[in-house]
Amino acid sequence: MTDHFFSLFTDPAPLSLLRQLGLIALCLLGGIALSRWLRARFMLPGDDVPQSLVMQIGVKSFARVLSPLLALGLLTAAYYMLKRSGHSVTLWEIMFPLTVAQVAMRFVFYVLRGIFVKDATVGALLHLSEKAIAVLVWLCVVLWITGLWPDFVDYLDGTTLPLARHKVSLLTMLQGAASVLVTLIIALWIGTVLENRLMKFSGMHSSLRTVVARMLRALLILIAFLVSLSLVGIDLTVLSVFGGALGVGIGLGLQKIASSYVSGFVILLERSMVIGDMVAVDKYFGKVTQINTRYTILEGLDGIESVLPNELFVSNPVQNYSLTHRIVRLSTQLTILYQDDVETVLSIMEQAALGVQRVSQQTAPQALLIKIGADGLDLELGFWITDPENGRLNVLSDVNRAIWAAFKQHGIEVAHAKRDIRIMDERSFRQSTGKENPDMLGARNSRTMPGN
Repeated sequence: MTDHFFSLFTDPAPLSLLRQLGLIALCLLGGIALSRWLRARFMLPGDDVPQSLVMQIGVKSFARVLSPLLALGLLTAAYYMLKRSGHSVTLWEIMFPLTVAQVAMRFVFYVLRGIFVKDATVGALLHLSEKAIAVLVWLCVVLWITGLWPDFVDYLDGTTLPLARHKVSLLTMLQGAASVLVTLIIALWIGTVLENRLMKFSGMHSSLRTVVARMLRALLILIAFLVSLSLVGIDLTVLSVFGGALGVGIGLGLQKIASSYVSGFVILLERSMVIGDMVAVDKYFGKVTQINTRYTILEGLDGIESVLPNELFVSNPVQNYSLTHRIVRLSTQLTILYQDDVETVLSIMEQAALGVQRVSQQTAPQALLIKIGADGLDLELGFWITDPENGRLNVLSDVNRAIWAAFKQHGIEVAHAKRDIRIMDERSFRQSTGKENPDMLGARNSRTMPGN
């Protein structure tokens, strides 16, 4: 292979080099043209993958892998055609590793972004990982083209590191790490693809779809882990001791985490709470935006997101404002004067509430006389709303403002507590109680003390 690399500069037939360069250029351009035609033919706007997203660098699409893959197919066909006709194919010894490396890198990037990219946002860590993978692949390609790859492999195989009572070569360690990494990535990718397919299946409840997707992903990761251990050469019987230790650890130190995981599956299976519900648990109130295996995220009406362990929703009473219906009753209380006509005031309050936009018109507001109090007549207005996710205090404020405006318009006053305060002198206090006023007695004694 090294001879082929240096023969490019000493080839006595420049026409052969030009022929190879022309065919290589045609194959590369043909791969690009075919990939664009296929994308325009099969990935039109309105599909699951938007056209604008397809043209990006492989975010959840196979577009970036398609071009070098088609070019590799054309290069392979041209290689066999030239070789059968007896022409030189020295440049193919370089183009094949370069094209295969390009296909491999873009396919790895496609898989990684399909697993870790959400909402078409690529994180900095993923960018850094892609750059590291690209540098590693190109170094391997350079070693392969220059013919140094066998020597590099022999060096890794001959370099050993002590591991307990054994010595393990660097090549064996790298092969083991690569097998574990590859199997886990494949398992995660398959799990992501299955999850996306399940989430689009409308014939199954959303909670059940989430449970099945999470269980499939966990099962695939377990299988990949066991397969990778077998590839490395680790006896799986040693996992019995590890499993016992893990069970003790979960029973003692990880019981809260284990409880949250089990509670997550319970919530999803019994469907007591789904994404979009308005719930109140402990001191938290908000909209359920995510139900994960260990925790649930509540978005409050003030925009603050609370990350709550699933155990909290199983071990505590939960108020679900939209479990079977989204109708919620709110109420406001006030007190009017005795001389006001109760029936008129109750009717005014009901009409004022009906004028508020968010108050339900199907279930009419109801004003009640709940108590004849010491300061006036205590009234309560109850009304219903069908969108609790939009807040309760704001609609309650609108209803109170409407009632206040209606009271001002009809001249109705709101009662307030009245208290009479009388100031009594010493003689009046003694006559009314038959006792001495302690304050007056103290003041008189202070005036008769010696030295005053």
